[in-house]
Amino acid sequence: MLAAGLASCVQQIPRTFSSDIEKIQHIVVIYAENRSFDNLYGLFPGANGLANATPVQYTQVDNDGKPLSHLPPVWKGKDPDPAFPRDLPNRPFRIDAPPVNLPLSVATRDLVHKFYQNQEQIDGGRLDRYVAASDAGGLTMGYYDGSQLPLWKWAQEYTLADNFFTGAFGGSYLNHFWLICACTPVDRDAAANLRAQLDGPFLKRKPESPGSAIDGAPVFALDGDVTPDGWSVNTTQPPYQPSRIPPAKGGDPRLADVSKHPLPPQTAKTIGDTLSAKGISWAWYGGAWNLALQDGMQDSAAPRKVIYTNANGAPYFVAHHQPFNYFARFAPGTADRIAHIKDYTDLVAGIDRGELPQVALYKPQGILNEHPGYTDVLSGDIHIAELVARIKASPLWSSTAIIVTYDENGGFWDHVRPPAGDRWGPGPRIPTLIISPYARRHYVDHTQYDTTSILKFITRRFALEPLLGARAQMGDLTGAFDFSQ
Repeated sequence: MLAAGLASCVQQIPRTFSSDIEKIQHIVVIYAENRSFDNLYGLFPGANGLANATPVQYTQVDNDGKPLSHLPPVWKGKDPDPAFPRDLPNRPFRIDAPPVNLPLSVATRDLVHKFYQNQEQIDGGRLDRYVAASDAGGLTMGYYDGSQLPLWKWAQEYTLADNFFTGAFGGSYLNHFWLICACTPVDRDAAANLRAQLDGPFLKRKPESPGSAIDGAPVFALDGDVTPDGWSVNTTQPPYQPSRIPPAKGGDPRLADVSKHPLPPQTAKTIGDTLSAKGISWAWYGGAWNLALQDGMQDSAAPRKVIYTNANGAPYFVAHHQPFNYFARFAPGTADRIAHIKDYTDLVAGIDRGELPQVALYKPQGILNEHPGYTDVLSGDIHIAELVARIKASPLWSSTAIIVTYDENGGFWDHVRPPAGDRWGPGPRIPTLIISPYARRHYVDHTQYDTTSILKFITRRFALEPLLGARAQMGDLTGAFDFSQ
């Protein structure tokens, strides 16, 4: 058996013919949250990791473009967080080692991860404004030794893609759309106070914004959720329940109150549409979906126990992580909604019966998705690894390909510049694991991919009509497979 680092260096000629890929009868996509590649896998043997990062790539500049003498504090509100030193060197640092020493089981604060801030951080590929555009100070340069994570062991056994980028700049909301439709949602009638104010390509700062990143996080004039020309790029709530926007008092309990401006129902073509058109079975599984749906269909006067709370151990359901709930085709009462939007309990029951749809997409609930701020890394990693093991132990394993990836980088720095793309992305590099009896073993795949590569893989396997937004320069994941096994 070859070691992980050695196997990744061996030249392996891809062997993927139509008859080969048809051995895969089930594709399972597991979509975790908010980690850059370097943040979790920067120390992975054989990968393009932190050992390859140069001072040019990691040295952060201040608002004036000059290198910082040291990293700013990690901000806790407007004050430095005492859990972190105030003068860390201007370079990447271990979160789980001295002098910080916060293990993978402890949540850090959240970091800004939005459309315009992300582009400023990337700074044309210089990657030097992650600190200057962040609200979390030096934390953006933090990383872990991920070798203690259960998924790391799966990556060693199968394939880890180390050149895989987010479909879009920014946050979870937009990247969930790119996962299912390779598209950016529209909000043409958004009010002026929802549209970002720009200074060139980046957000306009207020005059009182700190002159130096050492003194505090930037303050923007209008950090809107909609572009000036009407594209919805930052978190906006679904028009249907479950939504963070309650139903209107006396209105349809299945809908969000339109006076609070949820996203208008979307009509773009999704991967679900193309699968259904070909008669391919599929489903989206949301952790805590059933509980959240029941909780959401109450008016604003009623307590909401599930939506956006993890108090007292309640499930933490994140409504903007459920992209099909934004589309008119999957509106409440439609046959497509009933057929294709399911709960995590349905996924587990299907695995145990050996009866999954041909394409299954799973979104863990908030406390199990690895998102900074409201959960830690370890609990979600354990959850996903246990789900992978459950599939491997089921009758489904022999015909299944599992893709474990992250929606976006969560505001954490990565040393590899995103490739040239379009207005929307690609964004920063993220970890992606391909696990299957047909996946290359002990392999690091250096092929260039992004989130739309998942759509391309599904499209190729089931001979579907391509989605327009899938980028031609990105691979279709077949390089991660060896069907001669």
